[in-house]
Amino acid sequence: MTTYKIYRTTSENELFRSVSLEQCRADMSKNTGTANAASTVSVRLNDRETYQEMDGFGASFTDAAAYLMHQKLTEEQQDEVMTRLFHPVEGIGLSVIRNPMGASDFARTVYSYNDLPEHQTDPDLSGFTIAHDEADIIPLTRQALALNPELKLFASPWSAPGWMKTSGSMITGQLKPEWYSAYAAYFVKYIQSYAAHGLPIYAVTPQNEALYEPGHYPGMLMPAEAQAEFIQHHLKPAFVRNNLHTKILCYDHNWDRPDYPLTVLEQAGEAVDGVAWHWYGGNAAAQTQVYEAFAGKEVHFTEGSGGEWIPPFEQAFSNVIRTGIQILRNYSKSMILWNMALDEQNGPTVPGFGRSTCRGIIQINQQTGELVYTLDYYALAHFSMFIRPKAVQIQSISSDEAVFTVAFRNTDGSTALVLFNDGQESKQIMVEMQEGEQVSLWMEPKCALSILMSDIS
Repeated sequence: MTTYKIYRTTSENELFRSVSLEQCRADMSKNTGTANAASTVSVRLNDRETYQEMDGFGASFTDAAAYLMHQKLTEEQQDEVMTRLFHPVEGIGLSVIRNPMGASDFARTVYSYNDLPEHQTDPDLSGFTIAHDEADIIPLTRQALALNPELKLFASPWSAPGWMKTSGSMITGQLKPEWYSAYAAYFVKYIQSYAAHGLPIYAVTPQNEALYEPGHYPGMLMPAEAQAEFIQHHLKPAFVRNNLHTKILCYDHNWDRPDYPLTVLEQAGEAVDGVAWHWYGGNAAAQTQVYEAFAGKEVHFTEGSGGEWIPPFEQAFSNVIRTGIQILRNYSKSMILWNMALDEQNGPTVPGFGRSTCRGIIQINQQTGELVYTLDYYALAHFSMFIRPKAVQIQSISSDEAVFTVAFRNTDGSTALVLFNDGQESKQIMVEMQEGEQVSLWMEPKCALSILMSDIS
């Protein structure tokens, strides 16, 4: 006998609502007058054809997000939010976090872990300190790990310390070759410092958005050849010398430049564990292109932000669900959105940044203390609630290209299926499992369904 747990989103008024199979069938019978053969869609599942194993879903404790959650919420609010984010049963079970190493665009100040006055250097990194993170980021990350012991931590720098760069600043510039080894030691110290707080770093990238050199927030241009050189001859050897098993992911930028990770993997492949991707250009098929060229290298999706550039609600929610399914169908082991929290002005941001249009997973109003779970929280929930860490993707085939699907087999034997009707008309869905069992569902246009199927016989 198969039991079904189902969550459904159809609109702002029905966001990730628990519904019964009977309710879905009642909707179908209620609408049979409008259904016809052409709108009946088969979704076939086959767990004999398997793909990647999941690490999970999550977002980032930027300086802005951590400050808001740790200093602007009451203790009761903070516990509620953290539980709803990370607890595998009482929340949506987020299991990956990507923390910036130093300031990003969403930080109250520009800072690294080794800041110096102009024209000074520190070859031995004697002044290295993660004291900044000890205020807000580390306490929240520790709380997240306590709530979900399967949590994996990723880390990415927006810039090396300014004194290591051609610009002399964390804004613009490239890493000077003479500081490659010191920068590798900077990563080692970061990983060791976090480990001392009981926080193992699972994976790092050498540089966030290595092809973008912003003039108004921390960033650092790192061409593919430079990244390959840094990883192969400096970062990986430093990890080996210090007995660190943290994974190294290259690129950490958009889908529209697969030539970059292909170059890094060609030149430094043995030192690289995988590729990290963002969604601000191109499409998710690039993940598969690189995966097929370098079998065995992991695929991770490390940043995608929602924001005011896509109108809420339907278009924005649809974008996260549709794109999320495509990310997973293209071998990604993770799906990490951007800020865990932002305020009513979509900030805080670094001084001089200008107007922010990004949307956090939650919104915390600094004036009123009001707490709002945004559409990104509920979109993530459609994936993270039932697709658990170590779940393996299984084949799912839809007979209608407007009905997006992705399915996973969890370690307990249950099957998680995420469906999205991207069409303009309602659909009758027939889910078919290889054992011959079938289940019928009704989906309105732009409806998302998350289904957990468990065999209790």
